[in-house]
Amino acid sequence: MAYTPPFTITNDILNLVAEISVMLGRLEVANPDLMSPQLRRGNRIKTIQASLAIENNTLSLEQVTAVINGKRVLGLPREIQEVNNAFDAYERLSLRI
Repeated sequence: MAYTPPFTITNDILNLVAEISVMLGRLEVANPDLMSPQLRRGNRIKTIQASLAIENNTLSLEQVTAVINGKRVLGLPREIQEVNNAFDAYERLSLRI
């Protein structure tokens, strides 16, 4: 059964998301110390959990945080591996920037 989100992504929505991303990028470049490392990590964890949830990963934010912190989590091995892979991908991307 295919997942159907409770909204429709329109061009207007995509344009607004792009504008917000550009503004955040400019803000971060102008004020690199504005976002603390803890805030960045928290945002990254939330992003990973939300992205994986779109792909039908059922792990909660708390479980994703625990996996990233190296703790044992009750869940499907595939879903736990998805979290590890996503976190690793984000880490590799941040090293290139």
